[in-house]
Amino acid sequence: MKKTIFLLILVAITSHLSLAQEKTAILCGKLITASNDQVLDKQVILIEGERIVAVGDQSLLSEEYTLIDLSEYTVLPGLIDAHVHPLIYGSAYQTNFLKGSSAFNALRGLKTVQTWLKEGWTTLRIAGDADVQYAHLEIRDAINQGMFTGPRIYGAGHYLSITGGGGDINNFSPEQKLIADGLVVDGVDEVRKAVRQELKNGSDWIKVLVTGAFMSAGDNPQNVHFSEEELQTVIQEAERRGVPVMAHAHSTEGINMAIRMGVRSIEHGTFLSDESIDLFLEHGTYLIPTIYIGEYAVSNWDGDPAQAKSVALHKKYQEPTNRMYKKAIERGVKIGIGSDNVGFPPNFAANEFGELVKLGMSPMKAIQAGTRVNAELLGKDHEIGTIESGKLADIIATKNNPLDDIYELTRVKFVMKGGKVILSDE
Repeated sequence: MKKTIFLLILVAITSHLSLAQEKTAILCGKLITASNDQVLDKQVILIEGERIVAVGDQSLLSEEYTLIDLSEYTVLPGLIDAHVHPLIYGSAYQTNFLKGSSAFNALRGLKTVQTWLKEGWTTLRIAGDADVQYAHLEIRDAINQGMFTGPRIYGAGHYLSITGGGGDINNFSPEQKLIADGLVVDGVDEVRKAVRQELKNGSDWIKVLVTGAFMSAGDNPQNVHFSEEELQTVIQEAERRGVPVMAHAHSTEGINMAIRMGVRSIEHGTFLSDESIDLFLEHGTYLIPTIYIGEYAVSNWDGDPAQAKSVALHKKYQEPTNRMYKKAIERGVKIGIGSDNVGFPPNFAANEFGELVKLGMSPMKAIQAGTRVNAELLGKDHEIGTIESGKLADIIATKNNPLDDIYELTRVKFVMKGGKVILSDE
């Protein structure tokens, strides 16, 4: 028995050492590290195990490293999407999630995040999700335990909503006792308990619907839903446990209130004002504008009764909202990439880069928004977001340079996560 245990330990140690000793060299045609605005030619990235150990010229190459030749490609850090919902699907998403068990939702969600990884998204922040339990957090845990290949996942269990808010189900008769896609809470005591419940079940962010929403039925995105006292309770409870808060906020009043109270990021920020921009800059709050989903809604959901409200609102407000986003970019608000992806068509999320460029952000700054800036938002910039020695080897490559055509990021040809090749065009 002792001999068997010893052999098992020996095998485990040997496997660990074998992984640590794997050495890979990537030869880059062009390299965008995202740590600055430079584009480097003919650089080499040395990787040992899951981490980058050196970045430099071709003199670094040696026979002890297995070579991956990307000399005809542009190499970048793995992409980070700061606003996704992998369990949500379909225009009638508020009730679709009830058609499958939490276990089935987990299986669908796993397939979804694995698809996104192959598109170049090595890290995701889930902005709450539609499940009666915590399927997406269990996907995260299974990936972290090595049971499945998938992206790095951080995020919130559910989005907190008031009764009648964007996370409640408001288009059924009161006799129907449906479980809402959000976590419905009212008053300070319920809010406090909900935050504690979310943290107990593994949330590493808290998501709160400060205002109404665009895509949900029966509520108005111009309305502020949580009171100042309720929102302050959310933030204080989260802060006591060292967990940040993301605030879904469309209305000007809701945006400004949430920033003043100390949320880390504003999601959407549709009706931001000049005062809002001042507050973003004063408090260092991040803005995740989720722009492209509006264009997608108008192009693909027009005539769909489940999203009639969303289409009408996007048509009405898209132009003035984009003018304010442009102003926020010009003034230097910290803006990250967030797609609001809910299982849309392949390569949906990378269109968000194009929207930022259309609004005046340089292609380099847009790339940094989906890499370095989002890593800073997550508090993980010591591990991911740039290609530098000591960081995790999350690396992607495109055939052509995305600085010349930002939509190259919808055509990623090579993906590596933590030193492991996920996708290779060769």
